[in-house]
Amino acid sequence: MTVPLSALRACFEGAVPATIATCAADGTPNVAKLSHVHFVDDRHVALSYQFFNKTRENLLDRRRATVEVIDPSSAALYHLHLEYLRTETEGPLFEYMKARLAAIASHTGMSKVFRLLGADLFRVLRVEAMPGDALLQPSPPADLLAGLRACVVALARCTDLAQLLEVTLTGLAQHWDVHHAMLLMLDPDQRRLYTVASRGYPESGVGSEVRVGEGIVGVAAGARTPIRIGYVVQEYRYSQATRRHFADSADGGALETEIPFPGLADAGSQLAVPLLNGDRLLGVLYVESPVEERFTYQDEDAFVVLASHLALSIDGLSRAADLAFELHPVCFPASVGPHVPATLPEARSTAASGVETSGGPIQIRHFPHDHSLFVDNEYLIKGVAGAICWKLLREHAESGRADFTNRELRLDTSLRLPEVTDNLDARLILLQRRLAERCPLLAIEKTGRGRFRLIVSRPLQLVEVSA
Repeated sequence: MTVPLSALRACFEGAVPATIATCAADGTPNVAKLSHVHFVDDRHVALSYQFFNKTRENLLDRRRATVEVIDPSSAALYHLHLEYLRTETEGPLFEYMKARLAAIASHTGMSKVFRLLGADLFRVLRVEAMPGDALLQPSPPADLLAGLRACVVALARCTDLAQLLEVTLTGLAQHWDVHHAMLLMLDPDQRRLYTVASRGYPESGVGSEVRVGEGIVGVAAGARTPIRIGYVVQEYRYSQATRRHFADSADGGALETEIPFPGLADAGSQLAVPLLNGDRLLGVLYVESPVEERFTYQDEDAFVVLASHLALSIDGLSRAADLAFELHPVCFPASVGPHVPATLPEARSTAASGVETSGGPIQIRHFPHDHSLFVDNEYLIKGVAGAICWKLLREHAESGRADFTNRELRLDTSLRLPEVTDNLDARLILLQRRLAERCPLLAIEKTGRGRFRLIVSRPLQLVEVSA
């Protein structure tokens, strides 16, 4: 090779379509455009096999091709002289290319058209730099290794999940200049991810959901592989739904319980990295930028390492909580005290919050079929977090309790909590942040390890809506 293949990684990002030239048995040439050339190693590349066409016919017959790639930063042209080896329809290479194509197809609504049939593997026989005036190379990227080290050190100091999430997003902004990011956790049903933390958006989107297999986030989760897209694609399918206000209805059938996904509508670059501990998926770290080609393959490598450390940290905190759960008996804070008469909601609220109450009661409606909650006709939360919130509010309304423990929630079979402790912690964080955003008259405040307090600054009017 006149040019090392590894030096051309920027040409394989898909920002500028490549061109492939093949020749038929009778010498007739054929030229076609390629959406993506996948770098395998210093001697191999792979092309996506999606359609039966003349190019593929020529490849199977002559087993030779020439591919022209362009560096998107310098505009330098290179010719790759290739030898077709085989088509893979399973294995890591095929699964990665399939996942990346599926993410793009999901974005553009073409999932049924853009379907990978195979990954065509080629040996690179020769690389030639073509004559021409190349532009000056851009300035070198930020020191990814130094940023990775700083983030990993900070993660090691975290003592709970909330701190872990905050440190991760802060580290991305401080050390890697990444200002649009979010963390999503996997729901127990294994079919959805829900947002627990975000940074850089007008609305946090905490509680918004993404289905596994849909869009770049869902595909990265389903395939358990990082997905990186460096150019603008159509708006996210899962961000198109808008939240409608509550319409007073006896059956609640007109309720909208979707929280808009907070992603950039005009993102130029996206990178989704699964949080994996062994084969177990915990969630997804997602970053994006309005700038095209913002995230390179070096960024992808660094984010995979960071995501691995984050997953290990989440699991470590989970194991510590499991151990504490097994070793310590149930105990309730002394501040719980005796029950307060149910006819004094204002006195209970004042005692719980320490804030003088004024104004009318907060009306909270609960729909048991999905545990969705509406506060004064505005959607708050649903699912496990909704069930937890309803339990806390009912106990407060009945007895005046304000202090609770994670352990008692785990022992409450009516909540149907998953066995994984970090999922409970994530649900409490989600509930705490949704209350802060949508209902500041209610709040959850951490009072110690595995302990928290419900703060109610107005009387409650709880309404159970039958299905």
